[in-house]
Parts: sequence; structure tokens; C-alpha cells
Amino acid sequence: MSITAERRTALIQEYATKPGDTGSPEVQVALLSERIANLTEHLKTHAKDFHSRRGLLVLVGQRRSLLDYLKRKDQGRYEALIQRLGLRR
Repeated sequence: MSITAERRTALIQEYATKPGDTGSPEVQVALLSERIANLTEHLKTHAKDFHSRRGLLVLVGQRRSLLDYLKRKDQGRYEALIQRLGLRR
């Protein structure tokens, strides 16, 4: 259910804006999207797991906030990121 260390480093390297970048909005959104995808798969098999469902909603809210921030700061980076991740909007 959680992200493995190898997958985390691969995501960080893929979405980093410069070497050593771990905190840019792109990296944070990519990590949150991976966790959201894992929780979505978990909830498909465990439909009554309401604690995990609440955690999923919190993660979606965090990702939305980061995307709104990125859209305010740099529209081009925002559009490139949602294109790469395959998100709607």
C-alpha cells in the first residue's frame, strides 16, 4: 500500500526540476498521485475501509492545494505537470 523506496527515488528523479530537488511542487504532486493511486486500488477491494477513504480524501485535498499553488505561480509548469501525470483539468 505504501510506496517503496526505489519507486519514491524514481519518481523524484523523474519529476525533479533540478538535481537534488525533492520539494518542488512537481515532485510533491507526483508522490501524492502515486499514493492516491495505491489507495484507490486498495479501496476497490476493501470497500468498507472508511479510515483509508478519509486518508484518500485528505491526500486529494493536499494535491489540489499544491496544484492550485502551481497554477497561480506558473501556468506553464502547471499545464505540463497535469499533462505528464494524466490528471483532468
